[in-house]
Amino acid sequence: MSGYIQSFPLNEKGRDFVVGDIHGHFSLLRARLADIQFDPMKDRLFSAGDLIDRGPEGEAVLEWLAYPWFYPVRGNHEHFAIRYAKGRNMDLEKYAKWGGQWFMDLAAKEQQLIAAEFNKLPYAIEVMMPKGLVGICHADIPVRDWSYLSNALLLSKKIRHEVLYGRTRIREWDLTHVLGVYAVILGHTTVSTAMVLGNVYYIDTGGWLPEEDGKFTLLNLSTL
Repeated sequence: MSGYIQSFPLNEKGRDFVVGDIHGHFSLLRARLADIQFDPMKDRLFSAGDLIDRGPEGEAVLEWLAYPWFYPVRGNHEHFAIRYAKGRNMDLEKYAKWGGQWFMDLAAKEQQLIAAEFNKLPYAIEVMMPKGLVGICHADIPVRDWSYLSNALLLSKKIRHEVLYGRTRIREWDLTHVLGVYAVILGHTTVSTAMVLGNVYYIDTGGWLPEEDGKFTLLNLSTL
């Protein structure tokens, strides 16, 4: 990892996929991986963050973080857990409403263990593909050139907050391309079908919602 960004070379053996917000529905995700015949010996699965909360399998996150083929960025829900475990001032009623009650109910030792793993997660991932670099963040990409992101994350708390929580691009329907990358993949904002603004893809299609309301999108990076 370089600064706040983790970099991955070209996968010369298999395929690379990115999934949007998982929110504690790892069994459903595993079923989707079976649908696409995901091969953990060759393929890689990247995640746009929000691994936990809202779903019933939050504690399975440690199992998934140990898989050598699974690479997530941190999302705002990981950030919630880190803050809670550190005893930071939070609105606990809202945290529970947003799905964090299971985490608050854990023993302090378990909270610390999970939060420590979340604190290792990068704010962004970049993956080399034949057509160029692909970037992955959770919520928004608040710089116009990907090459500026590493220093911006290091120096600016505001930038780190926007990467975890922001929705400026989609709210403004910003169609400009992010320079320095072939594409950027985001989660956080739930959309009915995967969509693209400029070269920024939104892939949280609500796999954590009831089946009639959403499904997991597994974006094959080689098809961009």
